[in-house]
Parts: sequence; C-alpha cells; structure tokens
Amino acid sequence: MGKLKIKPKELIKLGFPQNPAISLTMNVLEKNFQHETEENILSLLKQLVEKPEDFYENVLWGKVAERIKPHVAPEKKPLKLLDKGIDFNVFGADYIENGAWTQMKIASKLPVAVAGALMPDAHTGYGLPIGGVLATDNAVIPYGVGVDIGCRMCLSVLQIEATSFDKYAASFEDVLVTNTVFGTGGEWTKNREHPLIESPLFKELKVLQGMERRALKQLGTSGSGNHFAEFGILDLPLDDADLGLKNGKYVAFLTHSGSRGIGATIAKYYTNIAMKKRYLPKEAHHLAWFSLDEQEGVEYWLAMNLAGDYASACHHLIHQRIAKALGVNVIARVENHHNFAWKELFEGKEVIVHRKGATPAKLGEMGIIPGSMTAPGFVVRGKGESASLQSASHGAGRLMSRSQSKKTITQYALKNLLKQHEVTLIGGGLDEAPHAYKDIHLVMQAQNQLVDKVATFFPRIVRMAGEKGED
Repeated sequence: MGKLKIKPKELIKLGFPQNPAISLTMNVLEKNFQHETEENILSLLKQLVEKPEDFYENVLWGKVAERIKPHVAPEKKPLKLLDKGIDFNVFGADYIENGAWTQMKIASKLPVAVAGALMPDAHTGYGLPIGGVLATDNAVIPYGVGVDIGCRMCLSVLQIEATSFDKYAASFEDVLVTNTVFGTGGEWTKNREHPLIESPLFKELKVLQGMERRALKQLGTSGSGNHFAEFGILDLPLDDADLGLKNGKYVAFLTHSGSRGIGATIAKYYTNIAMKKRYLPKEAHHLAWFSLDEQEGVEYWLAMNLAGDYASACHHLIHQRIAKALGVNVIARVENHHNFAWKELFEGKEVIVHRKGATPAKLGEMGIIPGSMTAPGFVVRGKGESASLQSASHGAGRLMSRSQSKKTITQYALKNLLKQHEVTLIGGGLDEAPHAYKDIHLVMQAQNQLVDKVATFFPRIVRMAGEKGED
C-alpha cells in the first residue's frame, strides 16, 4: 500500500465493529488506495463509520457500510384502497358464504375497480372469490384470473344412440380409463407434436423458457381437485339451431380441466411481481394488478392467452382421443373458459372483465354449467345481462371446504348416493363428493335472469384424480 501503514487496530479505534467490515476495508484499501495520502483515507474512513448509510450505494464501500450498519429499507406504505367500494350485484345471496362476500367487498375497493358481480355458486378463494366477476380500468389482476388459467368446460355430443348407453357402459368405462390421464404431474409418456408448443412466447417470456417439454407431456391431460371427464346422457327438450340438433336424448362426453402446470407457473410468477409493484394492504395483497401499459402487464396478457389456448388444446385432444377410441363422430360441441380475463365494453368503455369461476354469458352465447358427479349439469344460452357483467355461475359451488368434506362425509354415504343415481366413479375422493356442493337446481334458479337452460346433462360414468390428487 505504498507509504500507507493503516492497520486493523486503527480501524477499531475509529469505531469500526470487530466483524468482516475490517477485512473488507483492508481489501478495498489495498486494491484501490495505494497512492492516496493517509490523512485523506482516515478522513474517508471516519465519514464511513459515522454515516455508513451515505455509502450503501457506493460501488467500493457498499458492502463495508452494510457490515457497519445493515441497511434497513424504509417501510413501504401500502397503496390506499377506496374508502367506499364500488357497488356490485349479487345473485343467489342466500347461498353465498361470508368469506366470498368479504373478498368481493375488498376487491370493490381497488382503485382500478369499475364494476363487479357475485355469482350464486360463489365461495372463498384467493384474491377474487371463486364465482367473482370484476371489471377494471386498463388493469389485469393475475389472481383475479386464478392459478388455473383458462380452466374450462367442453362437451361433445357423440353419434351414439342414448338407448344403447347401458349396453356399452363397460366399453365407455374402459375407453375412459385408457384414454385419459389425471392428477398433479400427470403426463403422457409417448412423444407427440403440437403447433402450440412452437409459440415464440416459449422463447421470449422468461417465465416460459424451458417449459416446452413439460407442456408437451401434459398436453391432453387433466388436473386433480374438481377436474373430471365423464360420459352421460344429454336431454335436449327442443330442437336447437345453435347446436344443430333435434330434440331428444344423446350420449355426450364432458370434461373440466385447465392449463395444468404451465398456467400455475404463469399465475404464481406474475402474481409475485405484481405484489412487489403494487404494495397493497394485507387483506388485498393477492389482488395486485398490472396496467396493460406496462411491460409486465403486456407479458402477463400474452402468457394468459397462451395458457388459455393450451387449456383448450388439452380438451380438444382428450375429446379427439375418446371419439377415435369409440370410432364415432362428434355431432355437436359446446365449450367455454371460466378462469380468464377479457377485454369487453361496459357502459361504452373498454374494461378488463375478470371471471374467476364464472361462465361468460353474452346474449346468445352458449356455455356449460356442471353440477356434481351425481347432479345434472346444464347447457345454457346467455341473456347478456349487464348487471352480472354478462356472466353466470361456473357450477354449483362448494358448500363445504375440502378438509370439512373429508371429516364430514363417509365412504358409505358417497357409495350410496352414487348407487342411487346409477353413477360409476373412477378415482375421486370424499373432498369431491356431491354432498360437498350446493344444490345445482337452487343455483340455476338464482340465475334465471342470466341464462336460459337449453339442455340437461346427466353424468353416468365419471373419472377424476384419486384421493391424493393422482391416479
């Protein structure tokens, strides 16, 4: 260090703590201050020990300053929510638990909130309640869409006589087991190709980089929880031009699933970024949003749409595989997302409508609202009701939590109910027992204003993931 003879004991005399700050300082001096006078160095070191906070951003002395006095970031003040939230409409209020009401009230206080609605199947979730609909001004909320981006329904009417269902029930069951994969981490082992996996977004978006292989293996599979694939009877009371079907009974195949691992990864990745960018009060922190004018907002929007396309492709491949295995044609199809965000007009202005567990129900729009493994589901036609932001329920909705279901419902009760309704269950667990769900008929009655019932689907052979979420 030339003429400089500064030693560690002199640093201690200056007030340096006896920790790695001393060795770090000696190293900086040896590498960068060999030609500086001792007087100037001592003056600098005195400033450093007295006001280390002035050196936190200094390239040479930042680490030393942290050792002298650790940098404590100033406490971030959360963004202020609106004192009085926007008004939101509620359908089937008598069937909605307090937790869902509370979550919707919190969402209504977001500065970006424009309009909202609560569907009759609503129950507590993360961020928005499941069954919650929220319109925002140029803002997208990752947890307003949810973890299972693009979770959706798909129903194919098959060219099979309904009267022959019982005759071929064993074949239907075998085809269902052989041609579907369920559960967390469920994958197909055979290699395949799909144009969706060639999307440039897998290279351009950091969150998707390296996910092509996993996405390809999970393509055409179903998740755990309330996801299912089932054969049943579709009862169409009147001729329907939209379906292209005459009145009567048909064999149909119905699936419920989403975007698998890719959607969950996108949701968690962008939610974490949003929560850092928009620091909200604790009760609202899962509702952090992106503006669609900022880079992260654009990225999330692109990733969300890719996940939605992926979920759609999963359903189409499952239905294609089932129809091929049976050697039959699909004569009609109805499908819809129910975990997604759309750009729509509300009172003449473009808004972002988040439907987390809600079915799009624009005027004339077809959709599917399932019941449970024993309760019927319904093909519906939207009425375009503005009070619900042109939305309806996405199912019956949970009456019990999963843990409560397992404690309350017995295997005997489940088997007895399945027998009463002549339903064969493959997989599934007590957490998905019909007893855990609201009465679908009451839910449908509560939304007569929102949709018309077109046809009724009665489940007969149901496949779900096993009790632990896997087959």
